[in-house]
Amino acid sequence: NGKASSKDYRRFRIRNKETSDDFAMMAEVIQRRYKRLQEEGRGLPDLIIVDGGRGQLNAAIQALAGEGLPPLPVIGLAKQQEEIYLPHKEEALRLSRHNNGLKLLQAIRDEAHRFAVGYHRTLRRKRISESILTEINGVGPKTKEALLKKYGSVSKIRKISPSDMADNVKGLSYRTAERIAAHLQSHS
Repeated sequence: NGKASSKDYRRFRIRNKETSDDFAMMAEVIQRRYKRLQEEGRGLPDLIIVDGGRGQLNAAIQALAGEGLPPLPVIGLAKQQEEIYLPHKEEALRLSRHNNGLKLLQAIRDEAHRFAVGYHRTLRRKRISESILTEINGVGPKTKEALLKKYGSVSKIRKISPSDMADNVKGLSYRTAERIAAHLQSHS
């Protein structure tokens, strides 16, 4: 009924990181999402909307065909001119900016962007905060992993005293714990 179903939202971390190929990433996500739906016996969508033009649309169609999925209706929505790309149609469809169907497609795309951008910000914050530990002299990958496993995040480690850190993290000396605490305080 034109409303978002947030329980059906999914996040995908791209596994093939050899290149930042937009088409390859689109194909990977499409394959993983719809193959899993099929394996779980869950319903397939009435329509798949991909963000982009002819290239993204073709990548999605090829990914679906490569997984042996039944033919599913797929369209592409290109942002710049708000053109709708349909399979087997050379020309893009342009609807009036006031068309309710176009407004629904735009709302869906904008919600997908909002959700994806939030996820990427979370990943970026996590990478940045975890990397701050490796800047500290005496903190290697094992110590970093042990700290994050014990406390969960850098923001929680900031709240721990050096003596508690040294007592609760195996192999961590009090002196290194002091360096960690001082570094995290100076970078808060």
